[in-house]
Amino acid sequence: MKLDIQYNTIESVAGPLIVVGKVGNASYNEIVKIRLANGEERLGQVLETTDVHAIVQVFGPTNGIDVKNTSVSFLGETFTVRASEDMLGRVFNGQGKPKDGAGAISSGEKKDINGEPINPASRGMPSDFIETGISTIDGLNTLVRGQKLPIFSGSGLPHNELTAQITRQAKVKGTSENFAVVFAGIGITYDDAEYFVSEFRKTGAMKRTVAFVNLADDPSIERIITPRLALTTAEYLAYEKGMHVLVILNDMTNYAEALRELSSAREEVPGRRGYPGYMYTDFASIYERAGILKGKKGSITQLNVVTMPSDDVTHPIPDLTGYITEGQMYLSRELFNKGMYPPINPIGSLSRLMNSGIGKGKTREDHRGVADQLYGAYARAQDAKSLSSIVGVEALSESDKQYLGFGNEFENKFIKQGAYESRDIEKTLSIGWDLLSALPETELTRIKEEYVKKYYKGSK
Repeated sequence: MKLDIQYNTIESVAGPLIVVGKVGNASYNEIVKIRLANGEERLGQVLETTDVHAIVQVFGPTNGIDVKNTSVSFLGETFTVRASEDMLGRVFNGQGKPKDGAGAISSGEKKDINGEPINPASRGMPSDFIETGISTIDGLNTLVRGQKLPIFSGSGLPHNELTAQITRQAKVKGTSENFAVVFAGIGITYDDAEYFVSEFRKTGAMKRTVAFVNLADDPSIERIITPRLALTTAEYLAYEKGMHVLVILNDMTNYAEALRELSSAREEVPGRRGYPGYMYTDFASIYERAGILKGKKGSITQLNVVTMPSDDVTHPIPDLTGYITEGQMYLSRELFNKGMYPPINPIGSLSRLMNSGIGKGKTREDHRGVADQLYGAYARAQDAKSLSSIVGVEALSESDKQYLGFGNEFENKFIKQGAYESRDIEKTLSIGWDLLSALPETELTRIKEEYVKKYYKGSK
């Protein structure tokens, strides 16, 4: 620990940053205590240091910081969280301070929040099927324990409801183990924060949940550390306490906006649409902290909400996220406007680890074939729908009319389900076969013949 030397050498204030002069021994990521003239204290973190200067980001507003009468102390340590099982059932703010009035955490270990991505050589291969009870996920875009899978959404779409439903229902098939949940609300509204906390409490999930909440009116720069607090807590619970942890980061778009604000304040050369050129690397430092460690019982599975600005999937935030993560769930505004919940569009959604978590002994032997056939048939239905808008339904071939009907049934029976409805994988596959059995058997070219004979319900 450094001596508490107070520097009264602030040279300038720029947005969330202050530049402190005549500091020769500051370290990157070192925590700083800022004392205002009126006695108020704020925390900061060193972003950049030279032989004579330190650039500090302030976790809070910079108004009231008088360059002449404000002092700065460098504490000689990085930002830490006291990780403990006592955190379960608790709510903290975006800096890790208790928000529920139940007092500070006194037990546990201090952990540096600036963790590192898992070494690829130490990773175990995710292979355990997570049953969410949601047909579009379990049947077509299977989630696997240890996977990182973002939810690509848009403003006004029900990603909060979907995330809460997955939290309530997710379990590893064949076990009675519930996931511990670490929730990070990043720049969310007060109503959204209340929704999640009340939902966790109402369903009994709160006792196994740790919540970090950075509200929309909290300092935006605080959003940089909130997900790292959550992930450090998750790593402790998973790798030191052997728990299976589901981490929910909502919303990574707000995180990216804070990253852009910080980059602008540092006067860095902007990249695509003003975001910093290192945003990909920064995202990776968060997303790659999910997974399974060889020799460890626990695991971390990540669900990251990404609201796409203007529903643009090519925007840098979803675009870069898609490169790092193992697929995505895509929420469709068109399905939402039809009254569909959850409006997960299979076309545009993907789980790259699906094959590792399905099949005989995990879900069912026909799962892969059914998923491929349903996806292909729904894609054909979309083509028929597009054609009918040009030439009219009556001008379609009988085959196209069949697929058009299939598409409507698929949306109403497979995609659409209740927010509190949990379907096991057997039920999901049964619905899939009901839908496929409305098609001629000769159309089922993506499923092995032995499975068609066993499960096909149409006329032979």
